[in-house]
Amino acid sequence: MSSRQSLDVPQALGLTRNPIITGLWQVADLERGGSALPRESAADELVEYIQDGFTCFDMADHYGSAELIAGTARARLSHTQIEEKAVKLLTKWCPQPHEYTEAHVRRGIDERRKRLNVDTIDLLQLHWWSFDHPGYIDVMDTLMTLKQEGWIKHIGLTNFDTDHLRVLLSCGHDIATNQVCLSVLDARALDDMSTLCMSNDVRLLAYGTLAGGFLSEKWLGASEPAEVADWSKMKYQRFIQAVGGWDAFQSVLSTLAEIAEEHKVSLSNIATRWVLEQPAVAGIIVGARLMEQQHRNANKTLLSFKLTPENHERINACRQSLQRIHGDCGTEYRRPPFLTASGDLRDHLDALPPVFKKTAVAGRNDRWRISSGSEYEPICGYSRGIRHGNHVMISGTTATHGVDRAIGTNDLQSQVVYILDKISASLESLGATLNDVTRTRIYLKDATQWEIVSRVHGRYFADNLPANTLIEVSDLVGPYDVEIEADAVVG
Repeated sequence: MSSRQSLDVPQALGLTRNPIITGLWQVADLERGGSALPRESAADELVEYIQDGFTCFDMADHYGSAELIAGTARARLSHTQIEEKAVKLLTKWCPQPHEYTEAHVRRGIDERRKRLNVDTIDLLQLHWWSFDHPGYIDVMDTLMTLKQEGWIKHIGLTNFDTDHLRVLLSCGHDIATNQVCLSVLDARALDDMSTLCMSNDVRLLAYGTLAGGFLSEKWLGASEPAEVADWSKMKYQRFIQAVGGWDAFQSVLSTLAEIAEEHKVSLSNIATRWVLEQPAVAGIIVGARLMEQQHRNANKTLLSFKLTPENHERINACRQSLQRIHGDCGTEYRRPPFLTASGDLRDHLDALPPVFKKTAVAGRNDRWRISSGSEYEPICGYSRGIRHGNHVMISGTTATHGVDRAIGTNDLQSQVVYILDKISASLESLGATLNDVTRTRIYLKDATQWEIVSRVHGRYFADNLPANTLIEVSDLVGPYDVEIEADAVVG
Protein backbone atom coordinates (compact mmCIF):
# COMPACT_ATOMS: atom_id res chain seq x y z
CA MET A 1 0.00 0.00 0.00
CA SER A 2 1.17 3.55 -0.67
CA SER A 3 2.10 6.01 2.04
CA ARG A 4 -0.38 8.88 2.41
CA GLN A 5 -0.35 12.24 4.08
CA SER A 6 -1.97 12.00 7.51
CA LEU A 7 -5.24 13.91 7.90
CA ASP A 8 -7.25 14.65 11.02
CA VAL A 9 -10.64 14.10 9.37
CA PRO A 10 -12.83 15.13 12.36
CA GLN A 11 -10.97 18.42 12.67
CA ALA A 12 -10.88 19.04 8.91
CA LEU A 13 -14.66 18.57 8.63
CA GLY A 14 -15.53 20.37 11.83
CA LEU A 15 -16.61 17.16 13.55
CA THR A 16 -14.35 17.40 16.59
CA ARG A 17 -16.88 19.40 18.61
CA ASN A 18 -20.04 17.97 17.03
CA PRO A 19 -19.70 14.70 15.07
CA ILE A 20 -23.33 14.76 13.89
CA ILE A 21 -23.72 15.48 10.19
CA THR A 22 -27.15 16.61 9.01
CA GLY A 23 -28.13 14.48 6.02
CA LEU A 24 -30.27 16.02 3.27
CA TRP A 25 -31.10 12.97 1.18
CA GLN A 26 -34.76 13.18 2.22
CA VAL A 27 -35.06 16.43 0.26
CA ALA A 28 -35.39 14.17 -2.80
CA ASP A 29 -38.20 12.27 -1.07
CA LEU A 30 -39.98 15.48 -0.09
CA GLU A 31 -39.73 16.69 -3.70
CA ARG A 32 -40.68 13.44 -5.45
CA GLY A 33 -44.10 14.86 -6.31
CA GLY A 34 -42.37 17.26 -8.68
CA SER A 35 -42.45 20.44 -6.58
CA ALA A 36 -39.22 21.77 -5.11
CA LEU A 37 -39.11 22.84 -1.48
CA PRO A 38 -39.32 26.62 -1.02
CA ARG A 39 -35.60 27.33 -1.12
CA GLU A 40 -35.54 30.43 1.05
CA SER A 41 -37.60 28.84 3.82
CA ALA A 42 -35.61 25.61 3.68
CA ALA A 43 -32.36 27.60 3.83
CA ASP A 44 -33.71 29.46 6.87
CA GLU A 45 -34.11 26.10 8.58
CA LEU A 46 -30.51 25.12 7.77
CA VAL A 47 -29.32 28.39 9.26
CA GLU A 48 -31.15 27.41 12.45
CA TYR A 49 -29.23 24.13 12.45
CA ILE A 50 -25.96 26.05 12.05
CA GLN A 51 -26.81 28.46 14.85
CA ASP A 52 -27.60 25.47 17.03
CA GLY A 53 -24.14 23.98 16.47
CA PHE A 54 -24.91 21.56 13.61
CA THR A 55 -22.52 22.95 11.01
CA CYS A 56 -21.85 19.95 8.74
CA PHE A 57 -24.30 18.90 5.99
CA ASP A 58 -24.27 15.94 3.61
CA MET A 59 -25.98 15.84 0.22
CA ALA A 60 -25.52 14.62 -3.37
CA ASP A 61 -26.09 15.55 -6.99
CA HIS A 62 -29.37 13.58 -7.02
CA TYR A 63 -30.84 14.74 -3.68
CA GLY A 64 -33.30 17.07 -5.37
CA SER A 65 -32.54 20.73 -4.62
CA ALA A 66 -30.45 19.94 -1.50
CA GLU A 67 -27.26 21.49 -2.92
CA LEU A 68 -29.10 24.69 -3.87
CA ILE A 69 -30.68 24.95 -0.42
CA ALA A 70 -27.32 24.40 1.30
CA GLY A 71 -25.60 26.96 -0.93
CA THR A 72 -28.30 29.51 -0.16
CA ALA A 73 -27.98 28.85 3.60
CA ARG A 74 -24.21 29.22 3.56
CA ALA A 75 -24.45 32.54 1.74
CA ARG A 76 -26.77 33.83 4.48
CA LEU A 77 -24.01 33.55 7.08
CA SER A 78 -22.43 36.84 5.99
CA HIS A 79 -25.30 38.47 7.91
CA THR A 80 -24.63 36.46 11.09
CA GLN A 81 -21.77 36.07 13.55
CA ILE A 82 -20.94 32.62 12.16
CA GLU A 83 -18.07 32.39 9.69
CA GLU A 84 -18.84 30.67 6.40
CA LYS A 85 -15.70 28.54 6.73
CA ALA A 86 -17.11 27.02 9.93
CA VAL A 87 -19.86 25.38 7.86
CA LYS A 88 -18.89 22.25 5.94
CA LEU A 89 -20.85 21.17 2.87
CA LEU A 90 -20.24 17.57 1.82
CA THR A 91 -21.64 16.41 -1.48
CA LYS A 92 -21.41 13.44 -3.82
CA TRP A 93 -21.02 12.93 -7.53
CA CYS A 94 -22.61 9.74 -8.87
CA PRO A 95 -21.64 9.53 -12.57
CA GLN A 96 -22.52 6.83 -15.04
CA PRO A 97 -19.55 4.59 -16.00
CA HIS A 98 -19.04 6.30 -19.35
CA GLU A 99 -18.58 9.65 -17.59
CA TYR A 100 -14.95 9.11 -16.60
CA THR A 101 -12.97 11.42 -18.88
CA GLU A 102 -11.36 14.56 -17.50
CA ALA A 103 -13.96 16.68 -19.31
CA HIS A 104 -16.83 14.69 -17.74
CA VAL A 105 -15.34 14.99 -14.26
CA ARG A 106 -14.61 18.70 -14.53
CA ARG A 107 -18.12 19.38 -15.76
CA GLY A 108 -19.70 17.30 -12.99
CA ILE A 109 -17.64 18.85 -10.17
CA ASP A 110 -18.03 22.38 -11.49
CA GLU A 111 -21.81 21.90 -11.43
CA ARG A 112 -21.53 20.91 -7.76
CA ARG A 113 -19.51 24.09 -7.04
CA LYS A 114 -22.05 26.30 -8.77
CA ARG A 115 -25.03 24.72 -7.01
CA LEU A 116 -23.30 25.00 -3.64
CA ASN A 117 -22.16 28.56 -4.46
CA VAL A 118 -18.55 27.80 -3.45
CA ASP A 119 -15.13 27.89 -5.09
CA THR A 120 -13.87 24.91 -3.09
CA ILE A 121 -15.99 21.90 -2.08
CA ASP A 122 -15.22 20.82 1.48
CA LEU A 123 -15.58 17.08 0.73
CA LEU A 124 -16.41 15.60 -2.67
CA GLN A 125 -17.47 11.96 -2.41
CA LEU A 126 -17.53 9.57 -5.39
CA HIS A 127 -20.12 6.83 -5.86
CA TRP A 128 -19.47 4.27 -8.63
CA TRP A 129 -22.17 1.96 -9.91
CA SER A 130 -20.21 -1.00 -11.26
CA PHE A 131 -16.61 -1.94 -10.54
CA ASP A 132 -16.52 -3.94 -13.77
CA HIS A 133 -16.16 -0.49 -15.32
CA PRO A 134 -12.63 0.61 -14.31
CA GLY A 135 -13.23 4.29 -15.04
CA TYR A 136 -13.45 5.03 -11.31
CA ILE A 137 -9.63 5.03 -11.30
CA ASP A 138 -9.54 7.67 -14.04
CA VAL A 139 -12.19 9.72 -12.20
CA MET A 140 -10.06 9.63 -9.06
CA ASP A 141 -7.02 10.74 -11.05
CA THR A 142 -8.91 13.86 -12.16
CA LEU A 143 -10.31 14.48 -8.67
CA MET A 144 -6.73 14.49 -7.39
CA THR A 145 -5.89 17.12 -10.03
CA LEU A 146 -8.92 19.21 -9.04
CA LYS A 147 -7.83 18.98 -5.42
CA GLN A 148 -4.45 20.42 -6.38
CA GLU A 149 -6.22 23.17 -8.34
CA GLY A 150 -8.33 24.14 -5.34
CA TRP A 151 -11.74 22.92 -6.58
CA ILE A 152 -11.90 20.29 -3.83
CA LYS A 153 -10.48 20.40 -0.32
CA HIS A 154 -10.85 16.69 0.49
CA ILE A 155 -11.82 13.60 -1.53
CA GLY A 156 -14.07 10.87 -0.18
CA LEU A 157 -15.95 7.82 -1.39
CA THR A 158 -19.44 6.57 -0.79
CA ASN A 159 -20.52 2.92 -0.71
CA PHE A 160 -17.13 1.60 -1.82
CA ASP A 161 -16.41 -1.90 -0.58
CA THR A 162 -13.14 -2.88 1.07
CA ASP A 163 -11.61 -4.44 -2.05
CA HIS A 164 -12.07 -1.34 -4.20
CA LEU A 165 -11.09 1.13 -1.51
CA ARG A 166 -7.89 -0.93 -1.35
CA VAL A 167 -7.40 -0.66 -5.13
CA LEU A 168 -7.62 3.14 -5.00
CA LEU A 169 -5.25 3.33 -2.04
CA SER A 170 -2.76 1.15 -3.93
CA CYS A 171 -2.90 3.71 -6.77
CA GLY A 172 -1.82 6.44 -4.37
CA HIS A 173 -5.12 8.31 -4.29
CA ASP A 174 -5.55 10.58 -1.27
CA ILE A 175 -8.85 9.44 0.26
CA ALA A 176 -10.13 11.04 3.46
CA THR A 177 -13.43 9.21 4.02
CA ASN A 178 -15.74 6.44 2.92
CA GLN A 179 -19.45 6.94 3.59
CA VAL A 180 -21.12 3.61 4.37
CA CYS A 181 -24.17 2.15 6.05
CA LEU A 182 -23.46 1.30 9.69
CA SER A 183 -25.88 0.57 12.53
CA VAL A 184 -26.59 -2.02 15.19
CA LEU A 185 -28.48 -3.86 12.42
CA ASP A 186 -25.73 -3.65 9.80
CA ALA A 187 -22.15 -3.82 11.08
CA ARG A 188 -20.37 -4.97 7.92
CA ALA A 189 -18.17 -1.87 8.07
CA LEU A 190 -16.66 -3.03 11.37
CA ASP A 191 -14.91 -5.98 9.73
CA ASP A 192 -12.21 -5.70 7.05
CA MET A 193 -13.35 -2.19 6.10
CA SER A 194 -12.49 -0.71 9.51
CA THR A 195 -9.17 -2.57 9.61
CA LEU A 196 -8.16 -1.15 6.21
CA CYS A 197 -9.34 2.35 7.12
CA MET A 198 -7.51 2.43 10.44
CA SER A 199 -4.25 1.34 8.82
CA ASN A 200 -4.50 3.94 6.03
CA ASP A 201 -5.87 7.01 7.83
CA VAL A 202 -9.28 6.79 6.15
CA ARG A 203 -12.31 7.51 8.33
CA LEU A 204 -15.88 6.30 8.00
CA LEU A 205 -18.92 8.54 7.75
CA ALA A 206 -21.82 6.39 8.89
CA TYR A 207 -25.36 6.67 7.55
CA GLY A 208 -28.40 4.55 8.34
CA THR A 209 -27.50 4.72 12.02
CA LEU A 210 -31.20 4.97 12.96
CA ALA A 211 -32.41 2.68 10.16
CA GLY A 212 -34.62 5.39 8.73
CA GLY A 213 -36.20 6.05 12.14
CA PHE A 214 -37.02 2.42 12.94
CA LEU A 215 -34.45 2.43 15.77
CA SER A 216 -36.66 4.43 18.13
CA GLU A 217 -39.18 3.98 20.95
CA LYS A 218 -42.00 4.41 18.47
CA TRP A 219 -41.41 0.92 17.10
CA LEU A 220 -40.65 -0.88 20.37
CA GLY A 221 -43.39 -3.48 20.84
CA ALA A 222 -45.20 -2.30 17.71
CA SER A 223 -46.40 -4.53 14.90
CA GLU A 224 -44.51 -4.50 11.63
CA PRO A 225 -46.07 -1.93 9.28
CA ALA A 226 -47.72 -3.37 6.19
CA GLU A 227 -46.80 -0.26 4.25
CA VAL A 228 -44.50 2.73 4.83
CA ALA A 229 -44.72 6.08 3.11
CA ASP A 230 -41.22 7.53 2.90
CA TRP A 231 -38.23 6.23 0.96
CA SER A 232 -36.03 5.95 4.03
CA LYS A 233 -38.36 3.50 5.78
CA MET A 234 -38.91 1.59 2.53
CA LYS A 235 -35.17 1.02 2.41
CA TYR A 236 -34.57 0.05 6.02
CA GLN A 237 -37.60 -2.20 6.27
CA ARG A 238 -35.73 -4.33 3.74
CA PHE A 239 -32.70 -4.28 6.05
CA ILE A 240 -34.85 -5.46 8.96
CA GLN A 241 -36.15 -8.34 6.87
CA ALA A 242 -32.59 -9.20 5.79
CA VAL A 243 -31.25 -9.44 9.37
CA GLY A 244 -33.92 -11.89 10.46
CA GLY A 245 -37.26 -10.14 10.47
CA TRP A 246 -39.39 -8.15 12.86
CA ASP A 247 -39.01 -10.42 15.88
CA ALA A 248 -35.21 -10.28 15.71
CA PHE A 249 -35.46 -6.52 15.31
CA GLN A 250 -37.68 -6.26 18.40
CA SER A 251 -35.10 -8.16 20.43
CA VAL A 252 -32.48 -5.55 19.55
CA LEU A 253 -34.88 -2.71 20.37
CA SER A 254 -35.55 -4.23 23.80
CA THR A 255 -31.83 -4.32 24.64
CA LEU A 256 -31.33 -0.74 23.45
CA ALA A 257 -34.34 0.40 25.49
CA GLU A 258 -32.94 -1.18 28.67
CA ILE A 259 -29.59 0.59 28.18
CA ALA A 260 -31.40 3.85 27.37
CA GLU A 261 -33.25 3.65 30.68
CA GLU A 262 -29.91 3.22 32.47
CA HIS A 263 -28.53 6.42 30.91
CA LYS A 264 -31.87 8.32 30.97
CA VAL A 265 -31.65 8.99 27.24
CA SER A 266 -33.62 7.81 24.23
CA LEU A 267 -33.31 4.44 22.52
CA SER A 268 -32.21 6.34 19.39
CA ASN A 269 -29.42 8.00 21.36
CA ILE A 270 -28.07 4.59 22.37
CA ALA A 271 -28.20 3.28 18.78
CA THR A 272 -26.35 6.28 17.38
CA ARG A 273 -23.87 6.50 20.26
CA TRP A 274 -22.88 2.87 19.64
CA VAL A 275 -21.97 3.73 16.04
CA LEU A 276 -20.18 6.92 17.02
CA GLU A 277 -17.92 5.05 19.44
CA GLN A 278 -16.57 2.69 16.77
CA PRO A 279 -12.85 3.52 16.24
CA ALA A 280 -12.94 4.14 12.48
CA VAL A 281 -16.02 6.41 12.58
CA ALA A 282 -15.44 10.17 12.26
CA GLY A 283 -19.07 11.23 12.13
CA ILE A 284 -22.64 9.98 11.86
CA ILE A 285 -25.22 11.23 9.38
CA VAL A 286 -28.69 11.88 10.80
CA GLY A 287 -31.32 12.69 8.20
CA ALA A 288 -33.49 15.79 8.35
CA ARG A 289 -36.94 16.23 6.83
CA LEU A 290 -36.81 19.95 6.23
CA MET A 291 -40.02 21.91 6.77
CA GLU A 292 -41.53 18.93 8.60
CA GLN A 293 -39.61 18.03 11.75
CA GLN A 294 -36.21 18.34 13.42
CA HIS A 295 -34.51 16.46 16.23
CA ARG A 296 -31.64 18.79 17.12
CA ASN A 297 -32.26 18.80 20.87
CA ALA A 298 -32.50 15.01 20.95
CA ASN A 299 -29.32 14.72 18.91
CA LYS A 300 -27.44 17.02 21.29
CA THR A 301 -27.92 14.42 24.00
CA LEU A 302 -25.48 12.21 22.11
CA LEU A 303 -22.66 14.48 23.22
CA SER A 304 -23.55 14.28 26.91
CA PHE A 305 -22.82 10.62 27.69
CA LYS A 306 -20.74 7.59 26.74
CA LEU A 307 -21.56 3.90 26.69
CA THR A 308 -19.86 1.69 29.25
CA PRO A 309 -17.87 -1.43 28.29
CA GLU A 310 -20.75 -3.49 29.70
CA ASN A 311 -23.19 -1.59 27.44
CA HIS A 312 -21.08 -2.49 24.41
CA GLU A 313 -20.96 -6.13 25.49
CA ARG A 314 -24.75 -6.30 25.79
CA ILE A 315 -25.32 -4.66 22.42
CA ASN A 316 -22.78 -6.92 20.72
CA ALA A 317 -24.37 -9.96 22.40
CA CYS A 318 -27.87 -9.09 21.20
CA ARG A 319 -26.52 -8.50 17.70
CA GLN A 320 -25.31 -12.12 17.56
CA SER A 321 -28.90 -13.21 16.93
CA LEU A 322 -29.06 -11.14 13.72
CA GLN A 323 -28.22 -12.50 10.28
CA ARG A 324 -25.35 -10.70 8.56
CA ILE A 325 -26.30 -8.43 5.67
CA HIS A 326 -25.11 -9.99 2.39
CA GLY A 327 -21.78 -8.88 0.97
CA ASP A 328 -19.58 -5.95 1.91
CA CYS A 329 -20.32 -2.25 2.25
CA GLY A 330 -22.32 -1.04 -0.76
CA THR A 331 -23.04 -4.49 -2.19
CA GLU A 332 -26.76 -3.74 -1.83
CA TYR A 333 -26.42 -1.18 -4.66
CA ARG A 334 -24.69 -3.59 -7.04
CA ARG A 335 -25.92 -7.14 -6.44
CA PRO A 336 -29.06 -8.91 -5.20
CA PRO A 337 -30.64 -8.67 -2.76
CA PHE A 338 -30.98 -4.95 -3.48
CA LEU A 339 -31.64 -3.28 -0.13
CA THR A 340 -32.32 0.18 -1.53
CA ALA A 341 -35.20 2.62 -1.37
CA SER A 342 -36.19 1.82 -4.95
CA GLY A 343 -35.65 -1.92 -4.55
CA ASP A 344 -34.36 -4.00 -7.45
CA LEU A 345 -31.71 -2.10 -9.43
CA ARG A 346 -31.09 -4.74 -12.09
CA ASP A 347 -32.81 -2.75 -14.84
CA HIS A 348 -30.48 0.17 -14.15
CA LEU A 349 -27.36 -1.96 -13.91
CA ASP A 350 -28.25 -4.04 -16.98
CA ALA A 351 -28.61 -0.81 -18.97
CA LEU A 352 -25.00 0.19 -18.29
CA PRO A 353 -22.88 -0.03 -21.46
CA PRO A 354 -20.46 -2.97 -21.78
CA VAL A 355 -16.86 -2.20 -20.96
CA PHE A 356 -15.45 -3.74 -24.15
CA LYS A 357 -16.84 -3.66 -27.68
CA LYS A 358 -17.71 -7.06 -29.15
CA THR A 359 -16.76 -7.60 -32.80
CA ALA A 360 -17.36 -10.52 -35.14
CA VAL A 361 -14.37 -12.57 -36.23
CA ALA A 362 -13.99 -12.22 -39.99
CA GLY A 363 -15.42 -15.15 -41.93
CA ARG A 364 -17.01 -16.75 -38.82
CA ASN A 365 -20.66 -16.27 -37.91
CA ASP A 366 -20.26 -18.22 -34.65
CA ARG A 367 -17.26 -16.43 -33.18
CA TRP A 368 -16.87 -13.04 -31.47
CA ARG A 369 -13.91 -11.29 -29.89
CA ILE A 370 -13.12 -8.37 -27.59
CA SER A 371 -10.00 -6.27 -27.04
CA SER A 372 -9.15 -4.39 -23.83
CA GLY A 373 -6.71 -2.00 -25.50
CA SER A 374 -3.64 -3.51 -23.81
CA GLU A 375 -0.38 -2.79 -25.57
CA TYR A 376 0.40 -6.53 -25.60
CA GLU A 377 -2.66 -7.67 -27.55
CA PRO A 378 -1.66 -6.41 -31.03
CA ILE A 379 2.00 -7.18 -30.42
CA CYS A 380 1.37 -10.78 -29.45
CA GLY A 381 -1.62 -11.33 -31.71
CA TYR A 382 -4.37 -12.37 -29.30
CA SER A 383 -7.79 -11.26 -28.05
CA ARG A 384 -8.78 -10.39 -24.50
CA GLY A 385 -11.67 -12.78 -24.91
CA ILE A 386 -13.26 -15.07 -27.50
CA ARG A 387 -16.80 -16.45 -27.67
CA HIS A 388 -17.26 -19.52 -29.86
CA GLY A 389 -20.86 -20.64 -29.78
CA ASN A 390 -21.73 -20.96 -26.11
CA HIS A 391 -18.10 -21.22 -25.00
CA VAL A 392 -16.26 -18.14 -23.74
CA MET A 393 -12.52 -18.06 -23.14
CA ILE A 394 -10.78 -15.14 -21.39
CA SER A 395 -7.04 -14.81 -21.94
CA GLY A 396 -4.54 -14.63 -19.13
CA THR A 397 -5.31 -11.29 -17.48
CA THR A 398 -3.05 -9.02 -15.44
CA ALA A 399 -3.87 -5.81 -13.56
CA THR A 400 -3.25 -3.61 -16.61
CA HIS A 401 -5.38 -0.46 -16.74
CA GLY A 402 -5.80 1.04 -20.20
CA VAL A 403 -2.79 0.58 -22.45
CA ASP A 404 0.04 -0.01 -20.00
CA ARG A 405 -0.74 1.23 -16.47
CA ALA A 406 -0.03 -1.39 -13.81
CA ILE A 407 -2.45 -1.42 -10.86
CA GLY A 408 -1.45 -2.59 -7.38
CA THR A 409 2.21 -3.21 -8.11
CA ASN A 410 2.91 -3.17 -4.38
CA ASP A 411 -0.30 -4.87 -3.33
CA LEU A 412 -1.12 -8.39 -4.52
CA GLN A 413 -4.69 -8.29 -3.25
CA SER A 414 -5.46 -5.17 -5.30
CA GLN A 415 -4.04 -6.87 -8.40
CA VAL A 416 -6.39 -9.84 -7.97
CA VAL A 417 -9.42 -7.58 -7.42
CA TYR A 418 -8.65 -5.57 -10.55
CA ILE A 419 -8.02 -8.74 -12.59
CA LEU A 420 -11.29 -10.41 -11.58
CA ASP A 421 -13.22 -7.20 -12.31
CA LYS A 422 -11.61 -7.16 -15.75
CA ILE A 423 -12.49 -10.81 -16.32
CA SER A 424 -16.07 -10.10 -15.21
CA ALA A 425 -16.25 -7.16 -17.63
CA SER A 426 -14.84 -9.32 -20.43
CA LEU A 427 -17.42 -12.02 -19.80
CA GLU A 428 -20.28 -9.50 -19.69
CA SER A 429 -19.12 -7.99 -22.99
CA LEU A 430 -19.43 -11.46 -24.56
CA GLY A 431 -22.82 -12.26 -23.02
CA ALA A 432 -21.61 -14.31 -20.05
CA THR A 433 -21.23 -13.76 -16.29
CA LEU A 434 -19.00 -14.97 -13.47
CA ASN A 435 -21.66 -17.57 -12.71
CA ASP A 436 -21.07 -19.11 -16.17
CA VAL A 437 -17.37 -19.71 -15.45
CA THR A 438 -16.41 -23.40 -15.42
CA ARG A 439 -12.66 -23.12 -14.85
CA THR A 440 -10.08 -20.58 -13.71
CA ARG A 441 -6.30 -20.84 -13.79
CA ILE A 442 -4.09 -18.71 -11.56
CA TYR A 443 -0.41 -18.13 -12.32
CA LEU A 444 1.36 -16.81 -9.21
CA LYS A 445 5.00 -15.78 -8.86
CA ASP A 446 5.16 -16.66 -5.18
CA ALA A 447 3.08 -19.66 -4.12
CA THR A 448 3.45 -18.73 -0.46
CA GLN A 449 1.01 -15.89 -1.23
CA TRP A 450 -1.70 -18.35 -2.31
CA GLU A 451 -4.09 -17.45 0.50
CA ILE A 452 -4.31 -13.75 -0.42
CA VAL A 453 -5.20 -14.65 -4.00
CA SER A 454 -7.52 -17.50 -3.08
CA ARG A 455 -9.58 -15.49 -0.60
CA VAL A 456 -10.35 -12.84 -3.23
CA HIS A 457 -11.13 -15.58 -5.77
CA GLY A 458 -13.45 -17.14 -3.19
CA ARG A 459 -15.41 -13.89 -2.78
CA TYR A 460 -15.93 -13.48 -6.51
CA PHE A 461 -16.93 -17.11 -7.16
CA ALA A 462 -18.77 -17.93 -3.92
CA ASP A 463 -22.01 -18.63 -5.81
CA ASN A 464 -20.42 -20.69 -8.58
CA LEU A 465 -17.33 -22.62 -7.39
CA PRO A 466 -15.68 -23.35 -10.76
CA ALA A 467 -12.84 -25.80 -11.26
CA ASN A 468 -9.58 -24.05 -10.41
CA THR A 469 -5.84 -24.55 -10.73
CA LEU A 470 -3.15 -22.43 -9.06
CA ILE A 471 0.39 -22.68 -10.42
CA GLU A 472 3.61 -21.04 -9.28
CA VAL A 473 5.57 -19.55 -12.20
CA SER A 474 9.10 -18.16 -12.30
CA ASP A 475 8.10 -14.81 -13.80
CA LEU A 476 5.39 -12.87 -15.64
CA VAL A 477 5.57 -10.28 -18.40
CA GLY A 478 5.40 -6.82 -16.85
CA PRO A 479 5.54 -5.70 -13.19
CA TYR A 480 2.93 -8.20 -12.04
CA ASP A 481 2.73 -10.88 -9.38
CA VAL A 482 -0.31 -12.78 -10.68
CA GLU A 483 -2.17 -13.58 -13.90
CA ILE A 484 -5.58 -15.28 -14.19
CA GLU A 485 -7.52 -16.81 -17.07
CA ALA A 486 -11.08 -18.14 -17.23
CA ASP A 487 -13.32 -20.36 -19.33
CA ALA A 488 -17.12 -20.21 -19.30
CA VAL A 489 -20.11 -21.95 -20.87
CA VAL A 490 -23.20 -19.79 -21.43
CA GLY A 491 -26.61 -21.28 -20.76
